[in-house]
Amino acid sequence: MKTLARVLGLLLALALVLPSGASNAQGYPNKPIKLVVGFGPGGGTDILGRLVGQQLSERLGVPVTVENRPGANSNIGTDYVAKSTPDGYTLLVGGSASMALASGLHERLPFDPVKDFIPIAQIVAGDALVLAVHPSVPANSVKELIAYVKANPGKVFYGSGAPPFQIAAEYFNKLAGVNMTHVPFKGAAGAVAATVGGQTQVTVVSIASGLSQFKAGKLRMLAVTGFKRDHVLPDVPTMKEAGLAENFVVPMWTGLFAPAGTPAPIIDKLSNEMVAVLKSDLTKTRFASMGYESRPLTRAEFTQLQKDDIAKWTKIVRDDLRIRLE
Repeated sequence: MKTLARVLGLLLALALVLPSGASNAQGYPNKPIKLVVGFGPGGGTDILGRLVGQQLSERLGVPVTVENRPGANSNIGTDYVAKSTPDGYTLLVGGSASMALASGLHERLPFDPVKDFIPIAQIVAGDALVLAVHPSVPANSVKELIAYVKANPGKVFYGSGAPPFQIAAEYFNKLAGVNMTHVPFKGAAGAVAATVGGQTQVTVVSIASGLSQFKAGKLRMLAVTGFKRDHVLPDVPTMKEAGLAENFVVPMWTGLFAPAGTPAPIIDKLSNEMVAVLKSDLTKTRFASMGYESRPLTRAEFTQLQKDDIAKWTKIVRDDLRIRLE
């Protein structure tokens, strides 16, 4: 009898919860939505979050704001969302930094990028990162930079604001046979500012984060990652064209994620709205101007991409590059 009573009690509780969850989802959204960005203002992820947030706000009829929670290579903001109430009102604008590469860089994470999140949509993917130097560095090419670093052991520092940038620079170190010293920052904007100010001599950064400084001549571009030149910077050679042994690509995607447990109707609604946002001419034009492209992945395809990148890059980071962060 006691067992039967427990079973009936559980069924009754479930019956009460399910209509409530469905009702909440049906009325969604009825208050402001917060998009959390794990980097400081001014970087590529922040710019993307604000662009997407503005259009989501117009479509959903509620304010959609960006909240910056920088630190620990975006892991602080990511962990905050992982532990937030799964009601669709706190979402993550998460990049490959915390949602894929962090698994290889850290022995332990306070969140699980797969189990603690539900992918809603991939926002952008971008293969091109830029290797750039302060104008005072006597290097107008990758070969000259390599020679300069070798002639000044321990004196050349590079700044990076996220794991993709650090991994790209360490890949460069490995292929070039040099050892530039890493200086971490809480976001791309800080890394760019430090190199513009001469505190670091080199940086690796996304086109979106560094474009204004490139155009102003405050940073000298030497090469881009990827297997072909980028349409935004057609005069900048690939790493291989610039004299490195090979080209390489570090995953540089950004997506929208919800905490695990968010009701399926809310996920579906957000996913459908994101499809409309990403198809808009405004979005396509803005993305193209920043060197990004929006690839039409289904939610299932984006989920698989994340899992594949975690498996591939965890091995590369740990076995080939031997980078570990605590």
